[in-house]
Amino acid sequence: METRKVQVTGGSTYTVSIPKEWATENDVSAGTEVEFYPEGDSLFLTPHSEEERTRGTLDITKLEGQELTRAVMTMYVSGFDVIALEGGRISTEQRATIREATQSLVGLEVLEETRDRVVVRDLLDSSELSIHNAVTRMRLISTSMLEDALAALRDLDADLARDVINRDDDLDRLWMVVSRIFRATLRTPKAAEELGVPREVCFDYHSSARQLERIGDHATKIAHLTLNIDEAIPEEVLDAIDELHADAVEVIDTAMDALFEEESEAATRKANDAREQVREIDERVRQIDELLRDLDPTRAQLLGLVVDSVLRSADYGGNVAETALQKAAPTP
Repeated sequence: METRKVQVTGGSTYTVSIPKEWATENDVSAGTEVEFYPEGDSLFLTPHSEEERTRGTLDITKLEGQELTRAVMTMYVSGFDVIALEGGRISTEQRATIREATQSLVGLEVLEETRDRVVVRDLLDSSELSIHNAVTRMRLISTSMLEDALAALRDLDADLARDVINRDDDLDRLWMVVSRIFRATLRTPKAAEELGVPREVCFDYHSSARQLERIGDHATKIAHLTLNIDEAIPEEVLDAIDELHADAVEVIDTAMDALFEEESEAATRKANDAREQVREIDERVRQIDELLRDLDPTRAQLLGLVVDSVLRSADYGGNVAETALQKAAPTP
């Protein structure tokens, strides 16, 4: 850390020098324009850039399948607006994988294709993105997935179960968007200013979005389990699972309301209510376990996995409540 003494020039202008080493590394010299971004009691300085699009290049010669898909997603989440994927000769399989990965991400499209190069570009304007809206949408999708997964279980509705599984792709796309926005705010204070959301709040939203994505994963797991159940489930077991689901959704909704609550005292009260509800759910799970003991081992195991997924969804809601408590806490 280096310190500088603020001086006054011209009677009214405050000035401070910047470290020479930093200036050299960032091509800052006499006449260079810099940008200032106030954030609370901090002031961030960054060199002014005329480049509006962040470009990145990746050698995909040895990448294929899931490894190539993850590479494209990583470049997207890392914040590159234009991604050049290059190789000695890009195969048909690689091109198909790139197109599939591009279609699974919000805003991306293939801009250029040649024998040894594929360029994809993000068409979204970062200043028009809303991390709040993205997380709100994730909340709606994840809870509706959980509800429909259990409805499919009750009716042994294979079509509804498959629909839940397909919706997980929508949730994953939004999770990638939230991750991309969050990483942008870490990389440059300009991104946080354009969003109109402090970086600390972006972190809270990103952390909570991760919990919602996991709830969607467990809804998908329940849907897959449903496809493996052939015989009707005892009504008393279904009723007990439905009551557990209602409790879990109450935790999730209360926690998310606390996260979005602007008034600190109300947010703290709601978050603590959600945490208390999680503790009360454990007793209901023990009651369901007693019911499952009367079933044959195979069915009991499958339904035990369903109960575990609902319980874990409630736990993820409890994690959101913890984040909401931290968000509502006084800042130092």
